[in-house]
Amino acid sequence: MLSLESAAVIRDTLPVVGGALDEITARFYGTMFAEQPELLDGLFNRGNQASGEQRKALAGSIAAFAQALLADPDTRPDALLSRIAHKHAALGVTEDQYTIVHKYLFRAIGDVLGEAVTAEVASAWDEVYWLMAGALIAQEARLYQEAQVDPRHPWRQWTVVERREETPDVVSFLLRPADGGPLPPARAGQYVSVRVLMPDGIHQTRQYSLSNAPGDRLRRITVKRVASVAGAPEGEVSGQLHRTVRAGGELTLSAPFGDVVLDDTDTPLVLVSAGIGCTPMVGMLEHLAATGSARPVRVLHADRAPADHALRADARRLVAQLPDARAEFWYEEDAAEEAGARSGLMDLDGLDLPAEADVYLCGSLPFMRAVRAQLLQAGIPARRIRYEVFGPDLWLAHAED
Repeated sequence: MLSLESAAVIRDTLPVVGGALDEITARFYGTMFAEQPELLDGLFNRGNQASGEQRKALAGSIAAFAQALLADPDTRPDALLSRIAHKHAALGVTEDQYTIVHKYLFRAIGDVLGEAVTAEVASAWDEVYWLMAGALIAQEARLYQEAQVDPRHPWRQWTVVERREETPDVVSFLLRPADGGPLPPARAGQYVSVRVLMPDGIHQTRQYSLSNAPGDRLRRITVKRVASVAGAPEGEVSGQLHRTVRAGGELTLSAPFGDVVLDDTDTPLVLVSAGIGCTPMVGMLEHLAATGSARPVRVLHADRAPADHALRADARRLVAQLPDARAEFWYEEDAAEEAGARSGLMDLDGLDLPAEADVYLCGSLPFMRAVRAQLLQAGIPARRIRYEVFGPDLWLAHAED
């Protein structure tokens, strides 16, 4: 894939370019949004921009892609590309937008690195960019075709059939297509993008897991209100959904996407989550129950307290319906209020986890890193551990993944 001439240049310049990527991507986004402000209307999340998470994720993915090409110029890092392609498809990213990104990204590289960007260096990094962009464009085209979605018109209106208060900070919305048409196909573990018009007239978008079985007559998403913490702004989309959406209203959704999906096998299954990361796990449990699965299933969940554990009753009910399923809950507070619950943070020491199990993780990055380390120590191979991240995937910046 990567020419030998360009590979040599990338190898020599990766430390310099990689070290400056955070500054490059900051300048890239600042210039692009100043000259193309319409891109902030629905395509890019302002909260992720303000926190720097989007910038770090872009820098990490570029560096990881370049490193993968250097390790083996004839192969692509398909796991990284698949994760990004599904996120893009859920936002309606189109092929022409890669040309816009190229324009501003390479302007930023030149602005930051100056004379170090010779014609030879620019050509080599241009080759890396278009190899990555071309692979993503191809994957996204396939995803759109499979989902029967026109990327120029990726949105569909859904009627809110019911609003359920799960906890003081979590609400579920049960939805059906407003046009009365069939539900789009989905797989357990996938998510949809929700596009919301904000009070200032700008659309903002966020992804939410399907928290019920994909074969149901209705679709359910479960939304946690993201509060303002340590000076960080509250979650725009979650706050607006909590404040304004009631039964009888409408939401704008994408088709379901996401590559961390439940495979229909007989392999033992371990579902590990914390906080609102329980949502894809409950969707997987509903799918298992609906299909009469006999798989051995362990459900492991950590939360602040039983009262904060969204969909707790659903998880208990579904585990009881499965012939070989068990659940373990950990709570930092009030653990005695939930029968059989453990106190404190999740600790896998002493749990009998089969080495051949497929493991799914969802929660904050610190939680997933800590639990992944425990899983590896327990003998679960890294290849069997899959994870889901909502928002920019900062884990992509770490060579361990």
